Amino acid sequence: MEVDAPGEHPGDTPDDDSPKEACGVFGVYAPGHAVAQLTYLGLYALQHRGQESAGMAVSDGDTITVVKDMGLVSHVFDNRTLAPLQGHLAVGHVRYSTTGASTWGNAQPIYRETGDAGFVLGHNGNLTNTAALVESAGILPGTVSSDSDAVAELIQQAMIAAEPGARSDGRDLERALLEVLPRLEGAFSLVLMDDSHVVGVRDPNGFRPLCLGRLDNGWVLSSETTGLDIVGAHFVRELDPGEVVVIDATGTRSLRPFDASQIDPKLCLFEFVYFARPDSRLYGQTVHTARQRMGESLAEQAPLLPDPTGQDREAMVMPVPESGIPAAEGYARRSGIPFGQGLVRNRYINRTFIAPGQDQRTQKVRMKFNPIRENIVGKRLVVIDDSIVRGTSTRAVVAMLREAGAAEIHLRISSPPYRWPCFFGMDTGTRGELIAANLTVPEIRDYLGCDTLAYLDLDRLVTATGVASRGFCTACLTGNYPVPVPLRRVDDEELPSVDLVHPSG
Repeated sequence: MEVDAPGEHPGDTPDDDSPKEACGVFGVYAPGHAVAQLTYLGLYALQHRGQESAGMAVSDGDTITVVKDMGLVSHVFDNRTLAPLQGHLAVGHVRYSTTGASTWGNAQPIYRETGDAGFVLGHNGNLTNTAALVESAGILPGTVSSDSDAVAELIQQAMIAAEPGARSDGRDLERALLEVLPRLEGAFSLVLMDDSHVVGVRDPNGFRPLCLGRLDNGWVLSSETTGLDIVGAHFVRELDPGEVVVIDATGTRSLRPFDASQIDPKLCLFEFVYFARPDSRLYGQTVHTARQRMGESLAEQAPLLPDPTGQDREAMVMPVPESGIPAAEGYARRSGIPFGQGLVRNRYINRTFIAPGQDQRTQKVRMKFNPIRENIVGKRLVVIDDSIVRGTSTRAVVAMLREAGAAEIHLRISSPPYRWPCFFGMDTGTRGELIAANLTVPEIRDYLGCDTLAYLDLDRLVTATGVASRGFCTACLTGNYPVPVPLRRVDDEELPSVDLVHPSG
């Protein structure tokens, strides 16, 4: 996965320390419903999965209309833009790009013409064989700008090449997918639409989530169950790894285009740790509850030791908001140490904020968080967060708590050290940018300036999900990649022409 150096991505700053999800997808087939408004609500519930661009496509059975733009869902759509989008099927997409190509042209869904028809595609994940696909298909350099674009191009080629007689039954998109999908490698949860079908696709490893819901007289696809909840859809099930679900006027049909030997469930473990909304469900488990269990297990593994001064100074468990809250609740409950708030988050500062002045790191953290000094002064703080990627913002938070009067700062992380880059739809940086890939835990503690530092063990993390028997991708923590990846990129070396096509949402 190609990732910008810190600060080079549009809108990022060098201290942007959290991992970034790539995209969220949504689809609906619901005659009699206002599908554009439903899609707007679904994308709103998935906004955390991508904040750079938003888009949707709506069909009335004859015409497909696409509206997309840079910005948040609420910035791209309003009553004026939604009103003309009439139809009974739609797909939507929110995007965070994993390369510098944060442009309108790469916003999704992607539209392709196929003679007298057309289709749209939205993609969550990253392919690992994009360059090989482009070369084998004879696609000219510069024709496609992302792996998502390459998939759309391949599907378009397959549809155009189909025998004319085969198109009369309206299943040309379906047949093209059966031809193209087995050639794809890596992570891809897709939603697609032509003028009469909505299609959901999950790769054979199921790296990224995708679920199916039921409406009165309709069906919904969503990256997370929160997208179903907001539109009042009943959760039916998660799509199986390697499954294609086709929705049309007859209902739903499941296709299995991948060889059984390819099916190996490997849901990204960080969906449980960080990416998914806490009110979502994965593998049948509520994410919030799983994160509380992570905190409980962390309290067992790395408890706060008695006050070394013998003064029995007051202790408090506090989260780094918002992501550390459930684990902090669990840690406090299991340890018996009171839970409290030490930082207030400014909800109006997002990842696009660019800090002025010389000390960008300190300035951004001060804009993002403000300490509650009365809760901090003189206390032994157990500070809970979900992960440390580059370490820069965590270091600034520790310094802020020191300045506010904390007597001790004991940092507890509800996941193992993050040591390896992701190639499956998550923007975390190369190994050179990952603090745990280059420093030992004691060295990280010294860099951050905290008194103690502990990470949750991997076995405990997997157990805390509540579904330890299910398959997980742990590559970012272990370096064990479930499918082949461009290993030279793992060691921060540039591939040759392979990266002419940039992975994207």
